[in-house]
Amino acid sequence: MTTLEKRIDFVYLFDVQDGNPNGDPDAGNLPRVDAETGEGLVTDVCLKRKVRNYVQMAKAGEPGWDVLVKSKEISGEETFINGEIRKMYQEDLGVELKAKDKAPTDKVAAGRAAMCKRFFDVRTFGAVLSTGANAGQVRGAIQLTFARSVDPIVTAEHALTVCAARDEDKAYDAQVGIQGRKSTVPYGLYVCHGFISANLAKQTGFTEEDLTLFFEALKNMFDHDRSAARGLMSAQKLIVFRHESALGNAPANKLFDLVQIVKRDGVDVPRAFADYEVTVTACPFKGVTIEELI
Repeated sequence: MTTLEKRIDFVYLFDVQDGNPNGDPDAGNLPRVDAETGEGLVTDVCLKRKVRNYVQMAKAGEPGWDVLVKSKEISGEETFINGEIRKMYQEDLGVELKAKDKAPTDKVAAGRAAMCKRFFDVRTFGAVLSTGANAGQVRGAIQLTFARSVDPIVTAEHALTVCAARDEDKAYDAQVGIQGRKSTVPYGLYVCHGFISANLAKQTGFTEEDLTLFFEALKNMFDHDRSAARGLMSAQKLIVFRHESALGNAPANKLFDLVQIVKRDGVDVPRAFADYEVTVTACPFKGVTIEELI
């Protein structure tokens, strides 16, 4: 496998229709919103979770493609990070550790490298592995921003009714009727910015094959993450800026400014991706090429 040697930046557009793309547990699971602008937010953690879930399904059981921060919904198993660290030390480095043991100091660097080799999400997004047995800390090759909606969003509230009683010991009428509420975004187009560091890729062992899988996940992950709460979520654009050097040939913010998203003439309230026009200006910087993968 070939380690990634050149810097990459990218812009990722996705949308939601009649769903909650990322609930805020501190606000009754309402869609996340910038309180000052009204723009919708989706956290980087939310997006990384979907990438991990896709990789779990696409590469299940393949050595070197495991996911450390697993979803029990996907694997059906309960995973404990400290247990995975001890398992790595025993199987890869021949160091047996009990639950409260710390790894020898001279083995931590090797343990960190072994965790990167084992787990896709560790070398991609990084991880805090200094708890338990201790395998150090990893700063991942890929970093994501929060995704922010192009326009302010309005949260729609829906009452939910139940028509089936559950408990025979309680009155039927008390168990049916309005029993809850659901919050959705009628429509929102979200923009996320990503940064892929060749220097950090060298440290974690992040490869060109890892990059291909990551972009594959961005394209397809919403199709494998359906639920009634999320509505219709879709990947709409993936615009990649490839630099010709490890350090890069242009500032990321200047490259991102080349992507312009505006409402089409006559559209006041967008309700579909077709209501927007996305244009990418030709790159004026030498040493940077632009690819549209979606």
